Amino acid sequence: MCGILGVMAHSPVNQLLYDGLMVLQHRGQDAAGIATSMDNAFFMHKGSGLVRDVFRTRNMRALPGNMGVAHCRYPTAGSPADSAESQPFYVNSPFGLVLAHNGNLTNTEQLQEEMFRLDLRHINTRSDSEVLLNVLAHELQESAKGFRLDPETIFTAVAGVYRRCKGAYAVVVLISGYGLLAFRDPFGIRPLIVGVNQTPHGPEYLVASESVALDALGFTALRDVAPGEALFVDLTHTPHFRQCIAAPILSPCIFEYVYLARPDSVIDGVSVYETRLRMGEYLADKVARRLPVDRVDVVIPIPDSSRPAAMQLAQRLKIPYREGFVKNRYIGRTFIMPGQSIRKKSVRQKLNTIGQEFKGKSVLLVDDSIVRGTTSREIVEMARSAGALEVYFASAAPPVRYPNVYGIDMPTRGELIATDRSEAEIAREIGADALVYQDLEALKASVRAVNPRIDRFDCSCFDGCYVTGDITEAYLDAVEHEREGKSAADASDDGDSRQLDLNLKTTV
Repeated sequence: MCGILGVMAHSPVNQLLYDGLMVLQHRGQDAAGIATSMDNAFFMHKGSGLVRDVFRTRNMRALPGNMGVAHCRYPTAGSPADSAESQPFYVNSPFGLVLAHNGNLTNTEQLQEEMFRLDLRHINTRSDSEVLLNVLAHELQESAKGFRLDPETIFTAVAGVYRRCKGAYAVVVLISGYGLLAFRDPFGIRPLIVGVNQTPHGPEYLVASESVALDALGFTALRDVAPGEALFVDLTHTPHFRQCIAAPILSPCIFEYVYLARPDSVIDGVSVYETRLRMGEYLADKVARRLPVDRVDVVIPIPDSSRPAAMQLAQRLKIPYREGFVKNRYIGRTFIMPGQSIRKKSVRQKLNTIGQEFKGKSVLLVDDSIVRGTTSREIVEMARSAGALEVYFASAAPPVRYPNVYGIDMPTRGELIATDRSEAEIAREIGADALVYQDLEALKASVRAVNPRIDRFDCSCFDGCYVTGDITEAYLDAVEHEREGKSAADASDDGDSRQLDLNLKTTV
C-alpha cells in the first residue's frame, strides 16, 4: 500500500505535495519522494523514512515548478526497505516521464522478460513500478505520431498498458512538456480521486489516493477516477477523461474500509467512517449471539482504526465504552513492519494500558482485524497484566486467511494466524477467553449500506478469490518462497536513510 499525489497548479507545488504526503503518511512510512517539473526539466528528491525525515528546506528549494507528483511507500510482497526502490521513478525515452504507483502488478516477471526481449528496455530495480513505467513509455512510443503527443495518443498508450499489465495500480505520471496523467486499473482495486481548486488564474487539479488529501489542501472533490479510466490534464489546465477499456468492473479492496484508509476519507462514494460504524453494528449482533455480554463490563478499542466500530458496538449492546490503551503515535503500523522481532518489540512501545479500565473487570477488546496475531497476543497479555479478569476479543473484519497480492505486505499463508485454524484455536493462540470475527457478508453489507451501487469487492485476503483472475497456487508459492528468502534481510534492516536528488534535463 502506498500514497500518491499528482498536481497541476498555477504556483509552485513543492509545499503542496509535501503537505499532501503528510496527510497520506498513514499509507506509507518506509520511503517518500517528490518530483516536480519546470521548463521541461524534472527535479526529484526521494529517500527512505518518514516524510518529515526525507525532506529538508534545501530539498524543498530544489523542487521548483507548478506541476508534480509525490509518493509515500510501504514495501510490498516482502521486499525490504531500499532507497533505490523509492518512488517516483524516471525514464527519458521516448518522452520524459516520472511515475508514482500504488498497488502491485501480478505479472511483473512476464513483463520484465518482455521488456528485455521485445521492448529492448532495461529495468534497473526489482520494483514493479519501474516495470509499469517502462511499459507506459513503450506504449507511448508505439502510439505517438512523429514523436508528438496529444490526448488521443496518450489514451491509446494507456489502453496498451491495460492490455499488458495485470494486478492493482493507481498511477500518476508527469509527462515533460505535456502535462499530468493519472489512471486506475480495470477493477479499481486501489483508490484514486481527483479534485479541483478554482483560482483567479484558472482551475488547478489534484489527484490523490484519498479524499482527505483534497480536503487538507483546499481542493473540492470532483469525482473518483473510474476503473479503467485515464485522466490527462494538459498544460492549459484542461482535463481530458477517457474510459480506456470496454468492460470495467468496480471491485475496490474492502480492506481499505477496514484498516488502510483514514476514517475521514470518502472512497468510491463511501464514507470510511460511516462504514466502520456499520461494521460495529453488525459485529454487535454477532457478539450478542456468541458471547455472554451480560458479563462484559466494558468495551475497549485497540486504537486507532477500530474506534468507530467499537463505539457503535458498545452503544448497540448498551455496554460502557472506555479508552483503555494510550497510543504512541510515533511508532509505525505493526503488521506491515519488516521483521517479526521488530513487530514484537514495537507493540509495547506503541501501546500502554490505563490500569483502572482493566483491573477487576471483564473486558471486550475490539480491533479492526487480526492478521498475524502478534499484536493481538501482546494486547491480550497487556490487558491481563493490567488486572483484567476475563478478556474477550472481537474483530471488525473476518479472518484473514489468504495472501494479499494487490499491494498490502501480508503475503504468506504461514504468517497468517487464521490459516487452518478455527476461531476457538485462534482465541487460544492469542490468549483470549473467546473470539468473535465479523462475517464477510456483514462486512460487504457495511459498505453497501453507504453506497448500494458497489456490488463487488476484492475480498481476496478473506475469501481467496482474486478479482484479476490470474492468481494461481504456483504464483502464491513463488511469492512465499521469495519472502522467506528475504526474511533475514528484513529482520536485520538498519533503517537506511539514504536519499537521492535528481535534476534531470529532458527535451521534448
